[in-house]
Amino acid sequence: MTPPSALEASLELAVARGGDPQAAIYARLFALHPAMEAEFWRDTSGRIRGEMLARTLEVALDLAGAHGQPGGSWAPAFLATEIVTHEAYGIPPAIFAQFLPIVAEVIAEACGDGFTPDMRAAWDAVLAAGRVQPGVAAD
Repeated sequence: MTPPSALEASLELAVARGGDPQAAIYARLFALHPAMEAEFWRDTSGRIRGEMLARTLEVALDLAGAHGQPGGSWAPAFLATEIVTHEAYGIPPAIFAQFLPIVAEVIAEACGDGFTPDMRAAWDAVLAAGRVQPGVAAD
C-alpha cells in the first residue's frame, strides 16, 4: 500500500469506527494545553477548529505524497508560514508543532486493531516530513 493510500485508509477507518475525530483531537490538545481552549473563544460553532483540522489533513496527505511528491510539495512551506502566523496569535511554536502528532495519535487510536503497519509507516513519514522549525526555509 502506498503511503498516501495507507494514510487515506487510516482516516476512513478512524471515521468508520469513531465518527468525526474533531472533538477527540481538540479534547487531546486542550488536555495537554488547557490554555489553548481559550484561544478558540470566537469558535462557537466549531468551524474554525474544523477548518484547522481540514487544512492539517490536507498537509498530512501532501506530506505523504498524495500530490505526487513524497515528502510533500507545498506543505513544508505552508507549515513554516503557519508557525509564524500562529506565533503572532500567541501560540508558541512548540505547541503548534504538537498538533499534527495529536491528530496522528487520535487517528491511530480510533483505528484500534485495524491500524496496520503500513498506516503506522505512513503517519511516521508524515510526522517526520512535517517537522518544520520557525525561521528555517522549507525546501
